[in-house]
Amino acid sequence: MNNKRYSHSFFLGNAAHFKQKLLRYFAPEQYLVLLESNAAKNTAIDCLVAIGAIDVLRCDGGNAFAKLESFQSQHQDWMFGYLGYDLKNELEQLTSENPDRLGFPDLQFFIPEIVLEMRVDTLLVHTYDEESASFEQIIREVQNQQLTAEENFEIQGSLTANDPKAQYLQKAQAFLEHIQRGDMYEANLCTQFFATDIQLDAIKAYQDLNESSKPPFAAYARFDEHHIISASPERYLKKTGNQLLSQPIKGTAARSKDQATDEQLKQELLQNQKERSENVMIVDLVRNDLSRIAEKGSVEVKELFGLYTFPQVHHMISSIMATLKHGLSGIEAIEATFPMGSMTGAPKISAMKIIEQTESFKRGVYSGAVGYFKPGGDFDFNVVIRTILYNAARTTVSVSVGSAITAAAIPETEYEECLVKVRAMILVLERQGIVFS
Repeated sequence: MNNKRYSHSFFLGNAAHFKQKLLRYFAPEQYLVLLESNAAKNTAIDCLVAIGAIDVLRCDGGNAFAKLESFQSQHQDWMFGYLGYDLKNELEQLTSENPDRLGFPDLQFFIPEIVLEMRVDTLLVHTYDEESASFEQIIREVQNQQLTAEENFEIQGSLTANDPKAQYLQKAQAFLEHIQRGDMYEANLCTQFFATDIQLDAIKAYQDLNESSKPPFAAYARFDEHHIISASPERYLKKTGNQLLSQPIKGTAARSKDQATDEQLKQELLQNQKERSENVMIVDLVRNDLSRIAEKGSVEVKELFGLYTFPQVHHMISSIMATLKHGLSGIEAIEATFPMGSMTGAPKISAMKIIEQTESFKRGVYSGAVGYFKPGGDFDFNVVIRTILYNAARTTVSVSVGSAITAAAIPETEYEECLVKVRAMILVLERQGIVFS
């Protein structure tokens, strides 16, 4: 088979409409990834789509990163996929013993048949077909596709909390006791909501969630029976040449429909000492992780306490950059920094051990990363938060959410923050007859 890709450029009239129809057109594909920036600042590509699979890597932890390095070396091509949180066990002396309702492999990547880049009204197609005529026909078929009327879903089932409120508060208190004993000084406590015997329209769920949230790192990813529906606002790690960028989120406030109140909530978040201390702790953790694979003196905080507004919440985001040491690969940079600091804690290994002892579910893809590698090795990955996970074979849906616990944390407040973060996903699921019990 010809292993050379050819690039073909096309003009799109209504890119947003084309994108909506595109997912439906390629819905039968077993492997399909759409990554969307929603016109966020400093993003060159509005949308990146991978269609079909020439080759697939699917494995659990053990030597998953070595397999990924080999897979990349073998193909030297575009790769799309995800890294599950529990790959931590391969990187450190850690385990994952909690129940796993979803059954996603720890790592999945594929080499796509077709890659699409959308920039405003231009479509760039990377394909193995030297002629553009075949894709011109596909574009016409996508554009001429009639969108069906929305289906009215009857009640399918209920979304159940893994940890009822009282249990979550007990777990948060246990974290505080670890902090008081000096076992750690910050950690992310997560909880899961799940539903079984569910038939989810995953594409509709993604489109509804993306429309309501407009996040900069949205993702719809299908790996056969495994679906990831993500409205992530957070970047884990990006590599451009030898430059690395990480943008952890720590600090969240609910929004208000009243403009004056909304502005007040923003300023209160920016001045909240507990939220600021969380942010600084994670920035220090990321700096430490990056220093392991960065040129000496190159790790730099480009933005501290950046305040960003999204449809449901305000977030405090910091940006840390570094120069990758000569001779190290991008995958080695991932190994040194994964899992991301914002979803673990500090000290990192101690926090991950306590998280495993305290939480009631295997995180799996949640708080992992979804993204892509380019043929030259550059990459960009989000943090899998604000995400619906669906295993079509098991007919199981889950939504997980977390909050950072520090010495200043109030368990009740942290629980309320979790409900703010999970609300958008619950509303999307309710539209498909999955009620929150």
